Amino acid sequence: MKLIIKLLLTAVAVVVLAKILPGVAVEGYGSAIIVAIVIALLRLLVKPILVILTLPITIVTFGLFLLIINAIIILLAGYFVGGFTVTTIWWALIFSLLLSLFQSILFSLLPEDK
Repeated sequence: MKLIIKLLLTAVAVVVLAKILPGVAVEGYGSAIIVAIVIALLRLLVKPILVILTLPITIVTFGLFLLIINAIIILLAGYFVGGFTVTTIWWALIFSLLLSLFQSILFSLLPEDK
């Protein structure tokens, strides 16, 4: 149940960010839910592979390259979801930073499991 709530909160954050950022667009709430699911799956499956493959550059940049990996995940989500577009990697980077910030704020409001 908590996973569904987190996905819905992520979808709300996607809609809010799409309205704020001019380089990001989402067609509707259905597309936002699909974007939230695709981002979660990409973070689960693709991100660990990218982190391992780019480990040397991540170490050299003291972990800052992980921000680029997050932007690539957002661009991949834009590629896979038809109603979601991100124009450049810079908008994807800003979107991923703000999405992480919104998620941490929204997820902190959820009650903890006991």
